[in-house]
Amino acid sequence: MQWGMIGGGAGSQIGNAHRVSAHIDARLRLTAGALDVDPDAGKRFGMELGIDESRAYGNWQEMLAGELAREDRVELVTVATPNNTHYEIAGAFAAKGFNVLCEKPLTMSVDEAEKLRRTVDASGKVFATNFGYSGYPMAYQAREMIRNGDLGDIRVVFAEFAHGFHALGDDQDNPRVRWRYDPAQAGVSSITADCGIHALHMAQFMTGQKITEIAAHFDRGVVERQLEDDAFLALRLDGGAVGRLWTSAIATGQVHGFGIRVFGSKGGLRWHQEFPNQIYFSPIGEPTRILERGDPALYEKAQLASRIAIGHAEGMFGAFGNIYAAVFGAIRGDDSGLGHNDFPSVEDGVDMVRAVHAATKSAQNNGAWTKLNDV
Repeated sequence: MQWGMIGGGAGSQIGNAHRVSAHIDARLRLTAGALDVDPDAGKRFGMELGIDESRAYGNWQEMLAGELAREDRVELVTVATPNNTHYEIAGAFAAKGFNVLCEKPLTMSVDEAEKLRRTVDASGKVFATNFGYSGYPMAYQAREMIRNGDLGDIRVVFAEFAHGFHALGDDQDNPRVRWRYDPAQAGVSSITADCGIHALHMAQFMTGQKITEIAAHFDRGVVERQLEDDAFLALRLDGGAVGRLWTSAIATGQVHGFGIRVFGSKGGLRWHQEFPNQIYFSPIGEPTRILERGDPALYEKAQLASRIAIGHAEGMFGAFGNIYAAVFGAIRGDDSGLGHNDFPSVEDGVDMVRAVHAATKSAQNNGAWTKLNDV
C-alpha cells in the first residue's frame, strides 16, 4: 500500500517511530510526504528517505493537490504535525477521500472534533487516532481478560503517565518543550492533553467503559508556565467503575511512567509500558500470576498482536505497527492475521478531546465534577 506522511521531519520525536512501525510488516511503503514546516528541508528529507522528488512536497496543500492528480495516489496519510494543525490537515484529506491516521489529540477543541467526526462519517473512509500504546499485545490481553469476566465486575481503574523530562523548566531554550506549554499550539491543556490522554484512552480501551464525568486539579510546578505540568483526575465511568489518573511532566527521576491497574470483584491486574511483556494478574484469594507475552495460553487478540517468540522484547514499534496493521486491514477489507481491524477510531479521538476539556473546565472550577457531554 502506498502511504504518505505529513510532519515527522528530521528533528521530529515521533516521525521515525511512525516510519519504522508502518514498515514493520512490509505492507506499506512511504511514497509521498510533506515532512517539515520548512519546505526545502521537508523535500530534502523526503528524498533522503527514498521518496521520489515529484512526491516530496513543500507543504500539505501541495501534497493534497499532487496526490489527487495521480491515479496511483497514496491510500493512507499519517498526520504527525503539532496539535493546532490536526483539524485542518486531517479534515482536508478525509474530505477528499483519503484514509487518515492522525496523531493525538485529535483536535484543539470539542467543536473541531465533532466537525471532523462528521467529515469522516460523510467520507466513508477509514480514520484512526494514534493512541498507539493500545497496540501492545498485553494491552489486548488485559482487554480480553476484562471482556471475558476474568476480573469480574470492574470497580476501580488507576492509571498514570508521569515523567520528569520537563522538570528543569527550560521551556524558552528548548523548542521541543516550549510549544507544549503555549496555548496557541498545545490548546487548553499541556500534560493532560499530551500524556494523560493516553492513560485516559487506555482506561476506556481496557475496561470497555466510557468516561462520563471528571473532577480535576491542575498544577504548575514551574510557575512561569501558562499550562499545567502536573494533574490529578478523578473519573466516573458508564459501567459503574471509578477511576484515578495522575499525569506529570515534573516527576523527577521517572523515565516514561505509563502504567495502569484495574481492580474487579474477582481479581486485579497491572501493566506497565516500560515492562510491556508482562501482566501481573491477581485472582482474589490466590497468589499473583505473571502472564508473559507470547505464551500460547493468552487470548487470541494478544497472540495476533505478537510477532516474535516468548521471552524477547517487543516494544513501541510493534505496538504502533499493530495500529498500522489494523488500519491496513480495514482499508483492504482484510480481517486475517494482524489485519484485525481493531484500532482507535475518530470516535475515540472525540472522546478524549471531550475528556481533556472536561478536565480543564473542572480544574478551572476548583475540581467540580464535570460531565463530558457538558463541554
